[in-house]
Amino acid sequence: MINKLEAIKERFEYVSGQMTDPEIIMDTKRYTKVAKEYKSLKVIVDVYEEYKTILSNIKSTNEMLAEESDVEMVEMAKMELEELNPQLKELEEKIEFLLIPKDPEDEKDAMVEIRSGTGGDEASIFAGDLYKMYTYYFNERKLNVEVISISEGTVGGYSKIILQVTGENAYGALKYESGAHRVQRVPKTESQGRVHTSAATVAVMPVFEMEDVEINKADLSWDTFRASGAGGQHVNKTESAVRVTHAPTGIVVECQDGRSQLKNRDIAMQRLYVKIHEKQKEEHEAGIANRRRSLVSSGDRSAKIRTYNYPQNRVTDHRIGLTLYSLGDLMSGKEGKLQEIIDKLTIEENAEKLKAGTE
Repeated sequence: MINKLEAIKERFEYVSGQMTDPEIIMDTKRYTKVAKEYKSLKVIVDVYEEYKTILSNIKSTNEMLAEESDVEMVEMAKMELEELNPQLKELEEKIEFLLIPKDPEDEKDAMVEIRSGTGGDEASIFAGDLYKMYTYYFNERKLNVEVISISEGTVGGYSKIILQVTGENAYGALKYESGAHRVQRVPKTESQGRVHTSAATVAVMPVFEMEDVEINKADLSWDTFRASGAGGQHVNKTESAVRVTHAPTGIVVECQDGRSQLKNRDIAMQRLYVKIHEKQKEEHEAGIANRRRSLVSSGDRSAKIRTYNYPQNRVTDHRIGLTLYSLGDLMSGKEGKLQEIIDKLTIEENAEKLKAGTE
């Protein structure tokens, strides 16, 4: 562990030097990346320095015990060790947690798609409720949001809404929300007071840049066509929808969510990055024996991840068996409520990583 921490410290010192490099400071994009790495490394290095100090104190105290004959001094040294040893153990556990491999995608911005699922009008209303819940969370986390595309439901809510979320650890904060969200409640349209079950799906994808994924622009072919469905007069009059094909993999992505061809090209490229990255990642992981795939972070849109039961004021996350009787607080944006669920999911995934690392 010490060797690993020393290597991290060396990297931190190198990155610290980059933070004052005029060439890097002038390049905003590059400086932002260096600053993020500096911040993440500093957390580990600070704990490591504290750990080394306590190790040194324990060593000197033990040396004093071996040489000291004065009863009072020996007693004081023993009392000091009784304080230092638990501190050392606590720091060792903290370091072990900090050394858990981080998903490099966590620090990326995120594309969030919320779509109404089964349940007709009630599903659209619920998709709108999820959007409100996430909006409270974005504000809590000081994340910036741009609405890329929005399609309203017939009686309220949304049939589809696409957001780009930017800010510190945006994807890492939201990645656990991917999947099917099920709601159980009496719809506004229900005259007899019966509880119905509806659903909305959420897909959270990291926003990639060209250098993050191995793509040769020469391998891409583009087509344009007229968008279909709701969206105003532009739908039938302009070829704003796009289709991009990646020749080496055969992956095809279409997009007609944006109002312009340029915006649709941007969205299509992001989806292509994600698909190619997932394919490259799967091929890499296929060669690793006994690879542990985390249920928590599977991100499968079809998987039912959470149930929101309004009559019982209950929210249940099925991946970790977590049930909270504070649904009203969650949906009304009470600070820390969604974060509480996300924190428990993070702890579960980290526990899986720790277990996998010891097998």
